[in-house]
Amino acid sequence: MRVPSRREHFEALVARQPGNELFRFSLAQALVAEGRAEEALVHFQSCAESKADWMMPRILLGKALLGLGRRDEARTWLESALRLAVEQHHEEPEQELRALLADLRA
Repeated sequence: MRVPSRREHFEALVARQPGNELFRFSLAQALVAEGRAEEALVHFQSCAESKADWMMPRILLGKALLGLGRRDEARTWLESALRLAVEQHHEEPEQELRALLADLRA
């Protein structure tokens, strides 16, 4: 019997519990890891919209959008993540986000 991939595992969990944002977040990460960033967007966005103070889906959504060449959309999510990083005193993500946003402005 074949062991399901990480993506398949989380797809099954999301199918059973579509409202579970942690399953969605893990599915989105698995999709990105497989080079399927476009498919991950809806899941990252769902996570970001489900919880106003959840920084990580915003960061990963912004990065996925950057990878897809969608710079303006990425900027919006990365700026939102930066606000949360500052408010929540997450110094490393703040530095990373400032660098990403600086590159977008260049």
